[in-house]
Parts: sequence; structure tokens; C-alpha cells
Amino acid sequence: MSEPIIEIKGLKNYLGGQWVHSDVNLTVEKGEILAIIGGSGSGKTTILRSLLMLMKPTAGNIKIFGQDISQLDVQQSSSLRRRWGMLFQHSALFSSMNVLENVMFPMQEFTSLDYDFMYELALLKIALVGLPKEAAGKLPSELSGGMQRRAAAARAIAMDPELLFLDEPTTGLDPLSARLFDDLIVFLRDSLKLTIVMVSHDIESLKRTTDRVAFIGDGKILSVEPINDLMKNKNKKIAGYFSKV
Repeated sequence: MSEPIIEIKGLKNYLGGQWVHSDVNLTVEKGEILAIIGGSGSGKTTILRSLLMLMKPTAGNIKIFGQDISQLDVQQSSSLRRRWGMLFQHSALFSSMNVLENVMFPMQEFTSLDYDFMYELALLKIALVGLPKEAAGKLPSELSGGMQRRAAAARAIAMDPELLFLDEPTTGLDPLSARLFDDLIVFLRDSLKLTIVMVSHDIESLKRTTDRVAFIGDGKILSVEPINDLMKNKNKKIAGYFSKV
């Protein structure tokens, strides 16, 4: 069996005078779509921030692509970050840039590619996520919520990542747009051979997209299994969560 893309062991995070995580253990296998869910304040986003190296855990070990992220120097950290893409909640596009400029931004920041090549590459990414060519010249404010999310996805895959992080990818979308975006998530995984980790509370989306779902509660991962099995789990914390959604 190949080495996991992500391996978390004994993760602990102490924030705001309390333990958010007491013992988080989780592996993410190559090519899967795994979601992290849990109640409000359970620390879903904190796990994501730890994985993205936006915060240093209080204790524990995180390996991504086999590399212990706590042992990396600045150059190694930068190289590792180039191997993943991130789609933020509510898209987080640069409002003063059009879609093409947004997609080209990471290429300009992290590569020395010729401008014309970046331009054509960005157009390819825009087409790949299902946006019409004319969307390239539009500002985010001129797009629907679903199109903004697709533009953000194009930016997230601009650097040809192997790993994609999604934070509440369907939040704020109408049911049809959410369903179409779910189809895009699976399409990108299959066509680009991605591994995807997402934080979400959209149960219908999880049913359409995920291979496994990790439930976090009481500071640890209580179960990792397909969403339909997780919804039948008898653990009180898990059963209580699904009784409210």
C-alpha cells in the first residue's frame, strides 16, 4: 500500500484557554476525497489551518507527502505549499482583478513562466472548471455565486497541485449550483488525479462527493467511514450531530 498523502498523529491544539484537540489521528490516502465534519467549535478549521501550515500545533506530528512539516525550513515549506491548492470559503477572489488575473496570480508569484504562456494556461484552467471564455475578463462582482466558486477553483488548480483543500465549498450556493459544483469537485479529482480534503457541513454534498468522512468530537477523530455508514453510527456525539442536520 502506498504512503498516505497526509498522516496526522497525536495532534493537540490549545487555543483560548482550552484544548481544541486532545489527540487527533487521521490519514488521507492518495486519490480520495475526504471530508472533516463535526459540531460548531469542534476544531474542523483548526485542523485545516494546521495542515496548511498557517498555525503551529501545540503538539503532535503532521506529515504531508511523507514530509514532517515541523522539520521544514522556509525553502522546503515553500516547495511543499506549491504542491497543493486551496479553495477558501466564499471564494476569496481578489475583487480588483478579473477572473483571468486571479487565476494567473499564483503563476506570477511562484513561477518565472513567460506571460503569454501563463495567459494561455490560465484560459485552459478557466475552461476546465466549466466557465465560458468571456468570464475571463469579468470581475468577481460580475459573476454569480456559482461562477465565483468555479473561478476560485480555477485559481486553486493553477499550479497543477496534487492535493486540494476546500473550506465549505458549497456554502452560500443555491441547491442547483451546489450540485453542479459537487460534480466539478469529483471531475477535478478524477481528471487531474487529485487528493482532496474538505471541511463541510453540507450532508447532501458529502453524499455526492466523498469517499470517506472523518467526524471530530471531544477533541479527537471519533470515526472515519463513508457518509452513509457514518450517519448510522451509534456513537452519541455522532448520532446527536446527525439528528440536528
